[in-house]
Amino acid sequence: MNMNGEQHTDTPHYLHHQKNVFSENIREIVFGVQDGMVSTLGAITGIALGSGSTGTVILAGIAIIAVESVSMAIGSYVSSHSEGKRTERVIDEEREEIAACIECEQTEAKDLFVRDGWPEALAMQMAEAAAREPRLMLREMTYRELGVNPHGKNTSVQNGFAMFTAYVFGGSIPLVPYFLLPIPLAMPLSIPATLAGLFLLGTAISRYTAEKWYASGTRLFLFGGIALAIGFLVGTFVTVR
Repeated sequence: MNMNGEQHTDTPHYLHHQKNVFSENIREIVFGVQDGMVSTLGAITGIALGSGSTGTVILAGIAIIAVESVSMAIGSYVSSHSEGKRTERVIDEEREEIAACIECEQTEAKDLFVRDGWPEALAMQMAEAAAREPRLMLREMTYRELGVNPHGKNTSVQNGFAMFTAYVFGGSIPLVPYFLLPIPLAMPLSIPATLAGLFLLGTAISRYTAEKWYASGTRLFLFGGIALAIGFLVGTFVTVR
């Protein structure tokens, strides 16, 4: 806000803590969309070259998207759920340690504060204050000693759904042209559309990271090119009629 009471609106976006569906599930969304595009593009390009059959390409593409999206959603759910349960266990263990010997935890907390850069005298005061409130001590110890957020919510279902949706969306991009056009016309549309989608995904990621947009976009573009090259090689040397 300036001297006239007017609020500035030109603050760079990266200075704000942005919270939305994309930022909260960025790992699953990026992983799902990127893998959906890359895997499906490489596979159906190879199948299109090797079989020459539009029906085979569509069937294979649908099968790949269906199986992989469900598999990756389950994997994301299970891994997130397991991590959540592990977090609950270590928090319970820390709570038991605090109840058993608050003086021991106070000393340990002071050492952790000092390790993190707080002056020793202030660290002692902070540890004493935390010892008077077990919930505060639990929060500080789980965060500083274990690297765990005691207030984190279980997002395993949300992560699984985000992964499934992202993979289906990403996988559909290279496949859709084959529903509309024969292989000789669909392939030249599918490939650049998918590579462009990967580049745009990379630029979208850069909004939430410190990386330059063109560097992030180029990296995903190259990953897609590698998968495409593999699909071309397989389709060229393995022909099924």
